[in-house]
Amino acid sequence: MAKINTPFGAIGYREQGSGGIPLVFLHGVGSDKSAWDPQLAHFGTTRRTIAFDYPGYGASDPLVERDGAPHDQFAEAIVAALDALAIDRAHLCGLSLGGVVAIAIAHRAPHRLASLILADSFACHPDGEAIAGRSIAASRDMPALAKARIPHLLADGSDSPLASRLVAVMQRIESSAFRFASRAVWLADQRDRAPTIAAPTLILCGVSDRVTPPALSEGLATLIDGSQIKLIAGAGHLSNLEQPGSFNAEAEKFVFGIEANTAELPTF
Repeated sequence: MAKINTPFGAIGYREQGSGGIPLVFLHGVGSDKSAWDPQLAHFGTTRRTIAFDYPGYGASDPLVERDGAPHDQFAEAIVAALDALAIDRAHLCGLSLGGVVAIAIAHRAPHRLASLILADSFACHPDGEAIAGRSIAASRDMPALAKARIPHLLADGSDSPLASRLVAVMQRIESSAFRFASRAVWLADQRDRAPTIAAPTLILCGVSDRVTPPALSEGLATLIDGSQIKLIAGAGHLSNLEQPGSFNAEAEKFVFGIEANTAELPTF
C-alpha cells in the first residue's frame, strides 16, 4: 500500500496512470480509497488518477484531531497530501463525505481545482444531526453497523457480491475515525461556501439514493452558479460502484469537455 508523509501523518493512497491534469477521488464515511477502484481502472488509462484515504482510514495513520471543523481538518489533510505528491492542480471528485470535503477544499484552496465533481452529496443535510447521532451511537459495533447500513445505501436489486465487499470494508473502520467522519459529513453546513465555488462543477446523484436524495443535489446545483447536474439510473447512494459505467461516462465527458473546449483552464 502506498503512503505519503504529511503534517497529518502518513496518508494512504492508490495511484494509476500518468500524464494530463490529475483526477483525484475522495471516498465516503463508510468506505476507503478502494471504493474508487472502478474509476482508477478507467481513468488511469488516460491520466494520472489518485484515490486517497482520510486520516484514520485505510492505510493512513490514526486520526489526531486538531482545531477546526472535522470536514475542514480532512480538507487540510488532503491538500497536504496533494502537496506531498507535487500536485498543484487537479480535477477533484468526492462522493458523500468526499463531496463535503471537496467543497471545503474549494473554499480553502480554490486555485488547486481544475474542476469539481460532487456525487451523492449536499451543502447541508436537513436530517444531519439525527443521522450523526444514530451513526455515532451505532459505531460501538462496526461489524453490526456495516451489515445494517450497507443495504440501505444501495438501490434495490444491487448485486450481493458488491454488498458483501462493502460490508467487509466498512466493518474494518476504527470506531473513533468513523465517529469523527460522521461529524464531518452530517454536521457540515456549507450553504455559504457553495455559492462561492468558481471551478466548473458537475453534480451526480443516484436516482434511488435514499441517504442523500436527488433533491439535495438539485439544491446544491442551485447554489453553485453554472453547475451541471446528472442523475444516474439504477444507482442508490454509491453511484460510482453501483453503476460505474454511467458514472465514468458522465465524469469523463465533463472532464474531457473542459479540457477540450478551454485553451487554457481558468485560474481562480
